[in-house]
Amino acid sequence: MTALVSMKGIEKSFPGVRALHNAQFDLRSGEVHALMGENGAGKSTMMKILAGIYHRDGGEVLLDGKPVEINSPRQAQDLGIGIIHQELNLMPHLTAAQNIFIGREPRKAGGFLLDEAKLNAEAAEIFASMHLKLDPRTLVGGLTIARQQMVEIAKALSYRSRVLIMDEPTAALNDAEINELFAIIARLKAEGVGIVYISHKMDELKRIADRVTVMRDGEYIGSVPAGETPVEKIIAMMVGRALTDERPVVPDHSNSDIVLEVRNISRGSEIRDVSFSVRKGEILGFAGLMGAGRTEVARAIFGADRRDGGDILMHGRMVDIRKPEDAVRAGIGYLSEDRKHFGLAVGMDVRNNIALASLSRFTGPGGLLKEPAMQQAAVHYVDQLTIKTPSDRQEVRLLSGGNQQKIVIAKWLLRDCEVLIFDEPTRGIDVGAKNEIYKLLNALAEQGRAIIVISSELPEVLRLSHRIAVMCEGRLTGILPAGASQEEIMHLATRRGGENDKPAKGEVK
Repeated sequence: MTALVSMKGIEKSFPGVRALHNAQFDLRSGEVHALMGENGAGKSTMMKILAGIYHRDGGEVLLDGKPVEINSPRQAQDLGIGIIHQELNLMPHLTAAQNIFIGREPRKAGGFLLDEAKLNAEAAEIFASMHLKLDPRTLVGGLTIARQQMVEIAKALSYRSRVLIMDEPTAALNDAEINELFAIIARLKAEGVGIVYISHKMDELKRIADRVTVMRDGEYIGSVPAGETPVEKIIAMMVGRALTDERPVVPDHSNSDIVLEVRNISRGSEIRDVSFSVRKGEILGFAGLMGAGRTEVARAIFGADRRDGGDILMHGRMVDIRKPEDAVRAGIGYLSEDRKHFGLAVGMDVRNNIALASLSRFTGPGGLLKEPAMQQAAVHYVDQLTIKTPSDRQEVRLLSGGNQQKIVIAKWLLRDCEVLIFDEPTRGIDVGAKNEIYKLLNALAEQGRAIIVISSELPEVLRLSHRIAVMCEGRLTGILPAGASQEEIMHLATRRGGENDKPAKGEVK
């Protein structure tokens, strides 16, 4: 059977980095083929070559067994190859239909006026084929991330795509939205569309993939049937070694000093009278369903969002935090769930990103930067956190997600923050890099930092946390000790807190 797509001997290099070497991949009609590997393994680079975003340095690409040259995204689209990036490329001020047909809008007689009726009708037809109930006239900026992703899929299908590349499609979706996406994938598969599925989520493999191809360090490792291959084997192929998933021994922090205390903070209906504390050397995990208010609490503590009431104390002393600068001065660092928008200057290099929160330390007379001192600090943290980069002058956008996350951590370590808030610290990061982040968080706690970890992955919360704070609909419904079960967490995550709730279990006043 001739493969729909076949990529052989692919080579690609960037300045200082060999991204792909003798890499290969093939895709059949009507299959979901998962492409897996650690961050920096070359997965996205491989698919960007197929989508015409990058030009390969060597090797060949075949479509239906015939060699093709794909020199631009438009050429790939004309060949029936569509890609949905991890960062969605939609214009929020336009409607769903306008986004789908941007640059290809149907025109009325004469070609000067846009035919809105036809535009919306054609978009509605695509949505109907996807069994998706969505008004084509809806502004994209008002849609959830999941619905925006459906618009991206519709946009790809509008080119009559036979090949659909999905890069981390479920990274920002909840369980219900993931089920909706998987239903659409199943329908596309039944219609003969070949789907390349890039993901780090092992639990999705058994549900969605037919085959799995693993890459490591820019090279092809192997392809295996998804349903017959143990997850442990796939992980070993990805990282070149077996990973242990042992939970570290939880130290007793009952006599440790309270570093951060939050008393009765509120913000509209998002945060309702939330109180908790974090001790020196402790990792406090935050769990809850989507929209429970976990990120909102973090942003209020950091001063990114103004709170309506409540107090924040550091070492028992009240601190006035109205903006992020106040939080940083107080010794609080916040690693946002959206590191590319709120944690990094992706167009700048590693050195400048690490120094961003501590620029006053590196500013000399006349506002000139002390470059040697900045370089020394950057090299120190690159070594300490094992950040994989050709040099401290490498642009951050060219690094993998795991290494980008380490750079954000380095920025706050250089600032010497006592409290570190990690919001979804391993989102979009592979299993190998996750283990490195876990070890790093535990090492930071052992150094005496007070750490808050917000995560939507219950196994991650259970593995990392010394205590677990659970939220539901803006309220803190309980704090559980280490060793709690997923069932206990979900019970609290679905319990609406009341005005007369008793103090949360395990809370330190």
